[in-house]
Amino acid sequence: MKEATGELNMTVVTIVLIGVIAAFFAFFWPTIRDSIQDTWNKNAESQSEIQSNPLG
Repeated sequence: MKEATGELNMTVVTIVLIGVIAAFFAFFWPTIRDSIQDTWNKNAESQSEIQSNPLG
């Protein structure tokens, strides 16, 4: 019986930690997504500038 209680406790801890991680990403995902999108757009703009004027 003692072993079953230990396994149940670890299961509960695992589920709670997964919930905390999911909540963290749910809260911060818009900021992360916008940052990635801004970086992507800046890179695309710099690449198009290089292609339109390759010699500087």
